[in-house]
Amino acid sequence: MSDAHAAALVLVMAAGTWVLRFLPFWVFRGEPPKYVMYLGRVLPAAIIGMLVVYCLKDVDFAAPPHGLPEAIAAVAVVALQCWRRNALISILCGTALYMLLTQLVFA
Repeated sequence: MSDAHAAALVLVMAAGTWVLRFLPFWVFRGEPPKYVMYLGRVLPAAIIGMLVVYCLKDVDFAAPPHGLPEAIAAVAVVALQCWRRNALISILCGTALYMLLTQLVFA
């Protein structure tokens, strides 16, 4: 892949991202419809729930370590989120804890 091709790909992706980010403001000038406001309230929690289910779908609770690294990391994420109210800290610390548990403790 040439530098020109890579630059063109980056520009096209940036333009697509920009258009998708600003499209709702262009379509809904003024106050957005009630269903859009409703989706804005419920979709973040629904997406997080789907991600949790996706992350835990392949955990084998019958075989050692019986899902303990996942459970410990999930509890840590919930506890950090309740304590600090910072999603970035919660996710980063939970991921780091999970990696430490799987690589060092339950290896």
